Amino acid sequence: MFLQRYKSFGLFLRWVPALIWMTIIFLLSHQQGDELHSFLPLFQKWFPGMISFNWGHIVAYFILSWVLLLGLGKNYNTFIGKVFVVSLCLLYGITDEIHQSYIPGRTPEILDLRNDTFGAALGMVFISIPPFKHLYSKLLSSYIYRNC
Repeated sequence: MFLQRYKSFGLFLRWVPALIWMTIIFLLSHQQGDELHSFLPLFQKWFPGMISFNWGHIVAYFILSWVLLLGLGKNYNTFIGKVFVVSLCLLYGITDEIHQSYIPGRTPEILDLRNDTFGAALGMVFISIPPFKHLYSKLLSSYIYRNC
């Protein structure tokens, strides 16, 4: 009984990073158009060549793909598993664009979905590169991930 509860809690912990990151994406998407663009000058100080938030979609969904793969676990660290993760990111991106259609000053954009999918796919390509693959494998072999 205790072991089953521990495994359930460990499974929950595996999904916490994905849930947090999806919440961050949702909260950023919930910003009205003028509120969101008021952040642009701040980001332009850090990244002088940035003219829009298009790169933000790529980065956000790159990270989302990594935390989703962590949540799914080691059995999904295959080509098919990674395609599944990119598909999940695309589905979340679709719901995000639908959500944006209800926010004043925001509109759904097909280019955002392209950037979301590209970021997720890029995340899965990077996690296949040996140093990143090693880091991911090391994280999955941690105690929480090993026992779930």
